[in-house]
Amino acid sequence: MTVEEKRRLIEFGYGKLSIRRQCELLDLHRSNYYYEPVKIPEDSLRIMHRIDEIFTECPFYGSRKIREGLRREGIKIGRERVQAYMRQMGLRAIYPRVKTSRKHPEHKIYPYLLGDTSIAYPDQVWGTDITYIRLRQGFLYLVAIIDWFSRYVLSWRLSNSLDVSFCTEALKDALERGCPKIFNSDQGSQFTSNDFTGILLSSGIEISMDGRGRVFDNIFTERLWRSVKYEEVYIKNYQVYKDAREGLSSYFLFYNNRRYHQSLGYRTPAEVHYRECRGR
Repeated sequence: MTVEEKRRLIEFGYGKLSIRRQCELLDLHRSNYYYEPVKIPEDSLRIMHRIDEIFTECPFYGSRKIREGLRREGIKIGRERVQAYMRQMGLRAIYPRVKTSRKHPEHKIYPYLLGDTSIAYPDQVWGTDITYIRLRQGFLYLVAIIDWFSRYVLSWRLSNSLDVSFCTEALKDALERGCPKIFNSDQGSQFTSNDFTGILLSSGIEISMDGRGRVFDNIFTERLWRSVKYEEVYIKNYQVYKDAREGLSSYFLFYNNRRYHQSLGYRTPAEVHYRECRGR
């Protein structure tokens, strides 16, 4: 049963049980039922939306350059505040840098396996990442899992928190469509958690994690985020969660089935993914 099907069961009744108990019985994290966006002051939200736009255009920009860009636009802000916003938004610049974040002490960090690997067929390597989706009065987090060869988006989820549950739900959903040889992610605590890596290991999947200071480890998901933001999110200006869910659902259908990719010989991800899978 999908998350949406579980949510509908709760929304259509069962009034004798609390929402919390219904979520427990359905194995549904409560954040996936309520979907309340992260609410912050309007001034802060405006700055965060602008940071998102700058970062999407220049994902190699760190807090110093983003602060300079904001300063030139007349926004007075300190670097520490920019860093705090970027942490809250889940943004990390893709450039060589010294270590600035702490690893979770109980989480194993796996080596990067793809340095000399040629990506030659679907389900060879999958990758994942999390990005910030702005709303009129807040924001949500979006996770997606993408096939590196075909660029096919296998699954995605929205959440109002960086809790691991929406990432594991996306992973389980993707694994219903196939199974990769290697799964690549960054070293974020959601992806290093035992809940997430345990699913991969139990499925016999090799785990690869971006090395700190590697610029192009996660390039395919970075390109996906640029497409999502410029072709959907910034155009639609979602008001509430429902708008984001419906808009992204339509966009990913378009992206997989009707969006031509120059790097794929002007074929769609679905054409490449399923044609190559049938040919193997």
